[in-house]
Amino acid sequence: MLTSILGDPSTLLIFILIGFAAQLVDGALGMAYGQISSTLLISMGVPPAAASAGVHTAETFTTAVSGISHVAHRNVDWKLFFRLAIPGVIGGVLGAYVLTRIDATIAKPIVLTYLTALGLYLFYRGIMHRHTERRPRVVSSLGLLGGFLDAAGGGGWGGIVTSNLLVQGSNPRKTIGTVNTAEFFLTVTISATFLATLGWAAFTTATAGLLIGGVIAAPFGAFIAKRVNPDTLLTFVGALLTATSLYGLYRALS
Repeated sequence: MLTSILGDPSTLLIFILIGFAAQLVDGALGMAYGQISSTLLISMGVPPAAASAGVHTAETFTTAVSGISHVAHRNVDWKLFFRLAIPGVIGGVLGAYVLTRIDATIAKPIVLTYLTALGLYLFYRGIMHRHTERRPRVVSSLGLLGGFLDAAGGGGWGGIVTSNLLVQGSNPRKTIGTVNTAEFFLTVTISATFLATLGWAAFTTATAGLLIGGVIAAPFGAFIAKRVNPDTLLTFVGALLTATSLYGLYRALS
């Protein structure tokens, strides 16, 4: 079984590099691993449920390393963590169940349009140095929605949760570290739900490559998040969210 999963070394290397790049961005900016990886797998003909299952299986390991790294660099707000993680897990179970039963792509263009607007707003605040820190008020319901859409859409926890917390005024470094750490518990739950419904069929060469590359890159993302200026982080988060959402919207409408 291991031989069939690892497959052609050259193909595996491509997915390792993609996993490394995706996790480096995700660890530093709090989003994009799921979107990049899922988009790639689906574009190669993998069914949405299988792609989401494979990506979340890989993320179980990458988010574990990323979470440990963010904790070590003191990038985690523990009060915010518990308010996100518990509803996020509940939403993840519901989203994974829905994806294996019905087509949940109907609302995707609406969500992506919303995230594009959010990305532009965050980019504007970053370059204009207009980010005023304050305690976010909408957290638990945001975690529930983020977990549901992450499982049902094959990714999106970081894009939805990180961006909305930043709009509310949350500290960029603490937000990124907390959202990444909470994501570990979300991905474990989603992966277990998929395994219960789909089995191990989704664990392919692509999944193995994404996992290996992601685990290698995870510690570097936390280091970057700690060192970069908050306004710069906000600017890059806005630019990345806008770019990935616009691309996803283009694919959804084409």
